[in-house]
Amino acid sequence: MLLSDKVIVVTGGNSGIGAAICKAAAAEGAKVVIDYVAHEDATEQLVNEIKGAGGEATGVEADISKPDDLHRMMQTAVDTYGRLDVLVNNAGIETRQSLLDSTEDDYDKVMAVNMKSAFFASQAAAKQFIAQRTPGLILNISSVHEDWPMPGNIAYCVSKGGMRMLARTAGVELGPHGIRMVNIAPGAVDTPINASTTSNTELLGKLTDAIPLHRVAEPSDIADVVVFLASGKASYMTSTTVVVDGGIMQGSVGL
Repeated sequence: MLLSDKVIVVTGGNSGIGAAICKAAAAEGAKVVIDYVAHEDATEQLVNEIKGAGGEATGVEADISKPDDLHRMMQTAVDTYGRLDVLVNNAGIETRQSLLDSTEDDYDKVMAVNMKSAFFASQAAAKQFIAQRTPGLILNISSVHEDWPMPGNIAYCVSKGGMRMLARTAGVELGPHGIRMVNIAPGAVDTPINASTTSNTELLGKLTDAIPLHRVAEPSDIADVVVFLASGKASYMTSTTVVVDGGIMQGSVGL
């Protein structure tokens, strides 16, 4: 198995891309810590599904916008499984508002979940890796919008742009400790956050027409990339972004 005995923490791990990552990692032998802030029942169901398939998983309720909760989340991984090997900063939200319409509260919520959490979770994980005296990996589920403007969703784009520089700068800082940081930038994925588009036949048609592979990604498409990067097959990659978008950034502009 590609991830035998690796301990992986996934923020926002009980739905969408996060849940797919948890299942894929567990199927490859990882011990999974599933962070959640709501829907405890969904977390329990996911844990039971993973265990039923022969894997190992546990849930931890943590508000990732609070550094103290992030430290407690990491400590849960260490207390439960003895170590930490991989952190996946997956949790994210968006408001789909323009610069002119955004309020301070809207902006703060997006930045707290998308950017602040990734920054301080990465800090906490890096300190744990260093304390263990082991290499470690931090993966950020970013977005094509770390690079590609999306008018009408500006706070989200700003947060993902910040995540781009987090990976590039922290990857350089942490490299001497054997710690790597890589962003994964999905394009359109069939998740609850995109339900307003994927559930609308007309909008979905326009979207798939703009994607060279002519389909929206499944969460498992992103999870498979996480497994690859977390395996020993990608040990020389850091401070960069892997784009997983079906070619949309090359095949369309201004979508």
